[in-house]
Amino acid sequence: MVSKKHKTKTNFSLTKLHNSLVMAGFMSISLMSVSSGAIAEEATVTESQEAAAQDTVASENAVRLAPVVVTGTRVEQNSFDLPMSIDATDAQQIQEGQLKVNLSESSSRITGVVINNRNNPAQDLAIQVRGFGARSAFGVRGVRLYADGIPMTMPDGQGQTGTFNLDTAARVEYLRGPFSALYGNSSGGVVQIITQDGAKDPAILGGMTFGSDNTQRYSLGLTGSGDAFDVVVNANTYRSDGYRDQSDTRRESLHGKFNFKLGDDTKLTVVATALDQPDNEDPQGLTLAEYKQDRKQAAPAALLFDTRVSRSHEQVGATLEHKFTPNDTARIMAYYGQRDNEQFQSIPVSAQTASDRNGGGVAVIEREFGGVDLRWTHKGEIATNPYSFTVGLNYDKMEDDRTGYENFIGTTLGVRGNLRRDETNTARNFDQFLQGYIDLGQRFTLSGGLRHSKVKFKNSDNYIVDSALPGLNPDDSGSVTFSETTPVIGAVFKLTDAINLYANAGESFETPTLVEMAYNPDTTKAGLNMDLKPSTSRQYEVGAKAFIGDNTLVNLALFKIDTDDEIVVATSQGGRTTYRNVPSSERKGLEFSIDSKLPNDFGAYLAYSLLDAEFDKSFNACKIPLAGPGNTCRFNNAADFEQIASGSKIPGTYRYNLYGELSWKHPSTGFSTALEMRKVSDTNVSFNSADGQADGYTVFNWRGGFSQQLSNWKFSEFVRIENITDREYVGSVRVADGNERFYEAAPDRTWLLGLNASYKF
Repeated sequence: MVSKKHKTKTNFSLTKLHNSLVMAGFMSISLMSVSSGAIAEEATVTESQEAAAQDTVASENAVRLAPVVVTGTRVEQNSFDLPMSIDATDAQQIQEGQLKVNLSESSSRITGVVINNRNNPAQDLAIQVRGFGARSAFGVRGVRLYADGIPMTMPDGQGQTGTFNLDTAARVEYLRGPFSALYGNSSGGVVQIITQDGAKDPAILGGMTFGSDNTQRYSLGLTGSGDAFDVVVNANTYRSDGYRDQSDTRRESLHGKFNFKLGDDTKLTVVATALDQPDNEDPQGLTLAEYKQDRKQAAPAALLFDTRVSRSHEQVGATLEHKFTPNDTARIMAYYGQRDNEQFQSIPVSAQTASDRNGGGVAVIEREFGGVDLRWTHKGEIATNPYSFTVGLNYDKMEDDRTGYENFIGTTLGVRGNLRRDETNTARNFDQFLQGYIDLGQRFTLSGGLRHSKVKFKNSDNYIVDSALPGLNPDDSGSVTFSETTPVIGAVFKLTDAINLYANAGESFETPTLVEMAYNPDTTKAGLNMDLKPSTSRQYEVGAKAFIGDNTLVNLALFKIDTDDEIVVATSQGGRTTYRNVPSSERKGLEFSIDSKLPNDFGAYLAYSLLDAEFDKSFNACKIPLAGPGNTCRFNNAADFEQIASGSKIPGTYRYNLYGELSWKHPSTGFSTALEMRKVSDTNVSFNSADGQADGYTVFNWRGGFSQQLSNWKFSEFVRIENITDREYVGSVRVADGNERFYEAAPDRTWLLGLNASYKF
């Protein structure tokens, strides 16, 4: 929701961005219609991608080659030859037979990654990579997000996936393990979406999808290229009544990517995105008793206060690449954006009026963010051994104007009342990095890198009742700076032309976010939670990648992660969650996948993850349900806390995930179908296993569809049925919720019907 205050700061709005993108897109189509040329190969596909496509056409039973990726090395390389765990979902997997709203629709194929659809439109997806990010109550923490090389994770480590445009995605890359540390703060893993380049032949695309719970989605786009440019633009709108009560949603987004060839050696890429999401309702979590009584209900307080979120997001980024020599390339990227968020919470009136420290039940954030990234890549040879390295630096900044208001006026609840919080939160980082590789003979490649990060947080408090009087609202201003150097090294040994063995090791770190530092569990202290430190991790991984015959690809990875000062929830009640560090934790596990093209146009895919994530030293945690007066933990009262034993599981992590898919295509009729299966273990909802678990589950999904080519028209239709057996299960958990509202129910059996068409000029 854009406030009047925000509008006076800028004219960069969703409507104006929409008009600009549409105008640019149709101007591009007009130019394409009179142009017989196509953009140069540098702006469309690489030679390796083109060769891979030709191989696929030449042999119907040939395995889909490991994808060409950029995440991890920052230069395009085949993932099969890299000393790291990195996989990607391609456009077909992201879009065919899918709603195209959330990453969770296709991410189950990726081992080590858990993205649960919370079925709560007010809260963005939570992403876990090898257990990192499990604590997040909203949005993404502990995992870096990028869109076409532009950070979607803020300098403090928080990010959102709501702006990811799946209609135009060429692929989504998922990097796990030590090499993610080369992306800086909060890099337990990296997720990057890559937008398609414009098609050789101009085309207009449209689609509509209908489904359970009055789900509707409409999409319109265009793609094409000319002599020295290409363009992709997409606009879509999505709305649904939601599976649960109090879960209506509406989301409108616009995304455009424009490539320009400015010369034989220079390329400019401009990417712009806008999101408008007004009054998305929040059903909140349920207690176990409420879940068993009626899993579709909203929490009673959610109805009482009409809990909801309105958000808008606009950003634009540009990347300029220039090749000075065949071996030297410079790249500069700059971006700027704005994000507004207004959230109505269900904090009781009594809690807000009991203390002047309470920030109220309506949280409003007006954010500006931006940054630059400079890098230089050099390729060469040492004694006939090829090598490449990249050096660079980046600077990012975010500034939040954060206010809080009472969520009542008199006896009317769920409305914005008196001001209770007014502050400016700033976070910025300045990083330098170096990474590269060298081939040491025909069979051995050594890779590595080093990154130094400096992250500064500052809070300027503009709401001070009287700092001289105890119990009132003191000055919470303050600042803190963290710095860390993170090295990583890895090697690949080519056992044969079809089998690669690899190993790597590195260090990573994660600072607390601004939200996590905002409140102190010790209520006698003012200012930022200065006792909260970054967590640091040491990661180790070994693995193998192998082609079996000409139709099967197998990946295997074993890993171990040791973390000091793990950031966990300290207290959570009255709408205020505080955080603390605990001594140490350990994650170890196994990831395995097999992708096979079978005879007669059948395909099979299997992905399995095993994760043992636990605290390896004991610590004290606030009891759930909370003790003490007012159902709160008193920081210095030992009776309000309990000891969590060494070996306790990290809540919200899953011991195993299994995904399987069997697909079949009938080329002559354009028919395709697939049966999907996902099996997930149980998970603890809090530090103490006695507080409960969300049970494991197995669900089956089916999709099927047809496609037709009629002259310049292409049509496709699909039907999708999720949770075929109508299994009742918990889709996600709210870790360590002080009100015991841990459970967010997943839908029972649902259906989707989609219709798509495109016209090629």
